[in-house]
Amino acid sequence: MSVVRKQREERADGRRREDRRTRATVLVALAANLVIAVAKAVGGLFAGSPALLSEAAHSVADSLNEVFLLASLRRSRRAPDAEHPFGYGKERFFWSLLAAVGIFVMGGCFSFYQGISALSSGGSESRAGYVAGLVVLGVALLAEGSSLLKALHQVRGHARRSGRGMLRELRRSEDPALRTVLAEDSSACLGVLLAMAGMALHMLTGRIVYEAVASLLIGFLLVYVAYRLGRETRDQLIGEALDPALRQEIHEFLDRQPEIDTVTALLTMRLGMDSTLVAVRLDLYGGLDSEEVEDVSERVKAAMEEHWPVVDQVFLDITDASAEDRRRARRARRELDRVVDESR
Repeated sequence: MSVVRKQREERADGRRREDRRTRATVLVALAANLVIAVAKAVGGLFAGSPALLSEAAHSVADSLNEVFLLASLRRSRRAPDAEHPFGYGKERFFWSLLAAVGIFVMGGCFSFYQGISALSSGGSESRAGYVAGLVVLGVALLAEGSSLLKALHQVRGHARRSGRGMLRELRRSEDPALRTVLAEDSSACLGVLLAMAGMALHMLTGRIVYEAVASLLIGFLLVYVAYRLGRETRDQLIGEALDPALRQEIHEFLDRQPEIDTVTALLTMRLGMDSTLVAVRLDLYGGLDSEEVEDVSERVKAAMEEHWPVVDQVFLDITDASAEDRRRARRARRELDRVVDESR
């Protein structure tokens, strides 16, 4: 058990280092968004630009969301207690869900409002104000791009340590805080480009419809980003299973144990970034007395925790499997193998 404890301590140290890197990434994004939000708001009011005001709302939403993410990093590290025996790891997912809601409400809805108002009002523009607004957006693009590069640098580090490619790591990123910052910075850069295009066309043609369309497109962009983030975080919050390939590894490990006749059920649920609950229903071969059954149970649990440090809550239910249990277990195993094969 000392080996298991050492591995858990090493994993906890690694998670704390990774959290510090994520916190630095979030702080960079927060500082950039606060400065940019003020600049965009001032420029938007001065120029009377709905697209620039939409981008200001976008930056305000991102700033508040980064505060949520900082809270998630701190609160999710609290130790288990009597009321939360499995710890507070899911706080990470809860605050990330609030960030997604913030993107939708503050960013998307305000952008729609600005676009619709611009279409109905006709608008007026000041060339000097619009030039200043475009300069503000240019500076914002540089700041947002720098923040995005910081987040991508961290993802590249994840990919290098896990032996995966950059694109695969982006798709499989399990850290909701880092995933949210990436989504925010990416949508911010695209939103700035849309606002710049709308303002430039408005200034050249005198038709505000271009800027109104830019505001509406920014709104659609933010709603889409909020939907994707919210859906992914919801799955983690309500009880997402381990990756199918890892579930297959655990199943194969259990099948290799000489005392185990049938794995009738294998249930997993992520409790946080470095904590997972695994519940297994087993049928052992006959002829084992109660002491031998207990020894098998302890040995299997210790081996699982040693081999997969993220699996820190293991529960084994040893019971007699019926014929229907065995058929159901074979169907579940075939389905798991199919999912893993399709993902490769």
